[in-house]
Amino acid sequence: MSDGALLAQLIGQAAEEGADLSTLRAIAEEAGELGAGRALARLGLADVGAGKDMAELRELLAAWRDAKRSVVKEAAAWVVRLVLALVLVGLAVKLGFWGWVK
Repeated sequence: MSDGALLAQLIGQAAEEGADLSTLRAIAEEAGELGAGRALARLGLADVGAGKDMAELRELLAAWRDAKRSVVKEAAAWVVRLVLALVLVGLAVKLGFWGWVK
């Protein structure tokens, strides 16, 4: 059956016989599957290789997050080193280190 044919048949059955719980569940399931299929098709993910593509995208995103985390960590380390160097220079000036050098 085509994508919408089964759904149309179920809706017709519900209209003719009255909608019992099993028919309503079947309608909801078919409508959900049909909507999900259309959404995937609109996103370009309805083909066979879509699962592989999504796995590659997730891997790429994980690598991007790792790289971003590394950059932030390294920048923080440089800021700490700079602050410590400034503290050492301040201590050297305060203790008169320049007089010891001469």
